[in-house]
Amino acid sequence: MFNYKQLQAAIKSENGVSRRLFLSYGAALSSLPFLTRAAWADRSPVFKSDPFTLGVASGDPDSSSVILWTRLAPEPLNPNGGMGPQAVEVRWEVADDEGFQKPVASGTVQATPQLGHTVHVEVPGLQPDRWYWYRFQAGDAVSPVGRTRTMPVASAMPEQLKFAFASCQNFEQGLFTAYEQMARDDVDLVFHLGDYIYEYASGRNGKVRTHLGPEIESLGDYRVRYSQYRSDPLLHQMHAKCPWFLTWDDHEFDNNCAGDISEESHVDPVAYLLRRANAYQVYYEMMPLRPRSLPRGPHMQIYRQAAFGRLADFFVLDTRQYRTDQPNGDKKSPINDAALSNKNSLLGNRQRHWLQSKMIDSDSTWNVLAQQVMMGMVGFPQKEGPLAYSMDQWPGCAYERMGLMQFLADRRVPNPVVLTGDIHSNWVNHLRVDDRKTETPVIATEFVGTSISSGGNGQQKRKGHAELLSNNPGVQFQNSERGYVRCTLTPEKWTSEYMVVDDVTKPGGHVTPRAAFVVEAGTPGAHPA
Repeated sequence: MFNYKQLQAAIKSENGVSRRLFLSYGAALSSLPFLTRAAWADRSPVFKSDPFTLGVASGDPDSSSVILWTRLAPEPLNPNGGMGPQAVEVRWEVADDEGFQKPVASGTVQATPQLGHTVHVEVPGLQPDRWYWYRFQAGDAVSPVGRTRTMPVASAMPEQLKFAFASCQNFEQGLFTAYEQMARDDVDLVFHLGDYIYEYASGRNGKVRTHLGPEIESLGDYRVRYSQYRSDPLLHQMHAKCPWFLTWDDHEFDNNCAGDISEESHVDPVAYLLRRANAYQVYYEMMPLRPRSLPRGPHMQIYRQAAFGRLADFFVLDTRQYRTDQPNGDKKSPINDAALSNKNSLLGNRQRHWLQSKMIDSDSTWNVLAQQVMMGMVGFPQKEGPLAYSMDQWPGCAYERMGLMQFLADRRVPNPVVLTGDIHSNWVNHLRVDDRKTETPVIATEFVGTSISSGGNGQQKRKGHAELLSNNPGVQFQNSERGYVRCTLTPEKWTSEYMVVDDVTKPGGHVTPRAAFVVEAGTPGAHPA
């Protein structure tokens, strides 16, 4: 199963960590029980209260299968969910109708304590481009009903795809009001681009609601934090509406992490990797991910591809796990030699080569990079000197970023569009090989979505808004309210609607469209709808 010689070589080659790290890491890794089946499972469990408090979810669909998810947690804010140490048998059902009068598939799966009594059911043999309903049963308890769908076959050209993308939902800073409108939008898919949870200690950001406990580090800590978020009815109801594709950013583990490097200099590298192993295991446990994403200690492959027929290819990326340390001390800086170093990377060699090979093979109308940090090279004025750029975003890896844009141009990848989260604000950016050279051709379009709640209530225009646009001609739109982005794709055009919430600090907030932008197929760049 696990090759310790390869691990030792990898650790030494990547960051020169001592033999002590290898031994500590290896011993801890061997104790992480990645078990999906037990020798015995309770077929008739009795629960004192509803074990399906966290609802149901589905994700990662293709044209013939989908992943169904739930967790048995009668006490969701208990580290073990209020469950005992034994495995429990869970029955699942899929039907063509909400009343389950037309069953399609069913079976049983074990919810094991080693994986927090979560289940991930890979349902094969489904019809393409079709909606289904599903539910779970454990003992006498029956879950809420979820709705999911499959993707069209690879050769099909669908007339339309409607999806939403979102990111950054700090439980302490606001309510998840945006999901209430998203549920009414009746979208086919949701893409979540990271910061699903925040790892901070209770009260650090607390004004609206409060996290439980200190900054999270242990397996139990992460389980409680995810369950606290998933207990929000608007969030778990949106999960039940349609399948999701998810990827992480930094707060699913630790703020501004960069590969195997912590943001804080005093962190022990052994403790850092053990904490990441805990974070990755619980991320897998709590998300509707395929078994191929099952982590191996502090390593988990989450980058992957999905296709909606020939209408759209989606490349879901990971810009945290493989990245190099942020240059210039992770402070806003001019794009200098440190930022332009060819050693800097957000993707890592393997993921970058995978992405390029997949994009070469794509014959879809739209080629979509669903990822975390802003790709647009947006400069901010300083008291003196040239514009400064975020080193945690793609400008900190300017060589790799410009190479990727040049690759898209040289290989004539059809209609590239980048989806981004992270920065708690809305943007529409025209992407060039070097955005500072505005006389050069536009290669791709970037739609950046704001936060669901992080940052509390935002504002329509930030301070210095006019100067920001003047300094960055590639920026077509900027807004700092909360919300999400709703996208409608056809073979002829892409429309992105920026949906904003007027108040996330108390119930009853209203969601309205703030702006809409269109990309015409064959013409890079967006214009107002």
